[in-house]
Amino acid sequence: MTLTTTRTLALAALIALPALAAAQHTGHAGHGTPATPAATPAAETTPAQSPWAEAEVRRIDTAAGKISLKHGEIRNLDMPPMTMVFQLRDPASLAGLAVGDKVRFTADKVRGAYTVLQIEKL
Repeated sequence: MTLTTTRTLALAALIALPALAAAQHTGHAGHGTPATPAATPAAETTPAQSPWAEAEVRRIDTAAGKISLKHGEIRNLDMPPMTMVFQLRDPASLAGLAVGDKVRFTADKVRGAYTVLQIEKL
């Protein structure tokens, strides 16, 4: 092989490599690996998909639509028990809640923010 031929083959391989890598990850038929389904965007998570967790209300910020909860494990978020502030999908769900109330709630990450999807007083 001449130096020009070697360089041409190397250049062709470099050009083809990204296309081969992309084809490998798309799960094309005949590759033996099914395509990975796209993850459900967190913004579209429905309350039925999220498990319930229990908590105690620590603070309520009605104006900002936020609530601070001392909560147990949140399985779908792989989150251990802790106290933290959550956004509320529906700020009206704060009605009837007070600091010290025991609640159960569902939560998920929506547009980058930990958000309470549903909340009920126990």
